Amino acid sequence: MASIIENAPERMVLRSGSTTLTLDKAAGIATLQRKMLFITRKPVERQLSEIADARVDAAVDRASGVEVCHTMLVTRVGEGWALAANDKKDAQATASAIRSFLGLAS
Repeated sequence: MASIIENAPERMVLRSGSTTLTLDKAAGIATLQRKMLFITRKPVERQLSEIADARVDAAVDRASGVEVCHTMLVTRVGEGWALAANDKKDAQATASAIRSFLGLAS
């Protein structure tokens, strides 16, 4: 579900449903923009230096028993941003692309 819209040396843009994540090395900022129904929420920004890891968050839905996966951006203080994924493989590929772009250890 998360797709890479732009992948340049200084900028990466990912879209997952109505959520857009922009990683901008030139500005040193990560921006998360969300839209709920027809309402665009205020963008949330963090410094790229605050991002400590990109990992896969997997949980099992109790009602259906289906594994639900997200790509999580984790900050140094423990906050997280989630991007929905179709499956675990998709979430791992997105997390790997983000780690590679930011130069984070895998």
